[in-house]
Amino acid sequence: MAEQPTKNTPMFYPWHHFVLVPAALILAGYGIRRYLDVAGSDDEISRLWFTVMGLGIVGLGALVMMRQHYALQLQDRLIRLEVRQRYFELTGHSLRPLENQLQLSQILALRFAGDEELPGLVQTAIREQLSSKDIQARIQDFQFDHLRV
Repeated sequence: MAEQPTKNTPMFYPWHHFVLVPAALILAGYGIRRYLDVAGSDDEISRLWFTVMGLGIVGLGALVMMRQHYALQLQDRLIRLEVRQRYFELTGHSLRPLENQLQLSQILALRFAGDEELPGLVQTAIREQLSSKDIQARIQDFQFDHLRV
């Protein structure tokens, strides 16, 4: 059975951290080194190594950006679930029927509202079509989110 990560334990994803990223780093590094060896000449080999170098750098950048994108997308889903759960606990009614009237940015802003003001603020956000900044400006009991990725 795998050990559950604790708050200070880093999470590693073997395919990402130990295969794809090192391979992209090696490809980019070797491509740069080989290109510098043949730089200045306009033959087929120099163009080939320039292409390999470029693909390695673009691939490495794409891996880093995809990792961050997936983390933020998952976090947004979790925040939506958190707001749904809090709304249900406070009102006894599901937030799902109201969600189609709210934008994701509004739901993300509503997570900062304290328990006392969340249900009323949801209704106000729908009725007045408040932006996320307007929602945050109306929050009296601001609950900070220090765990955002």
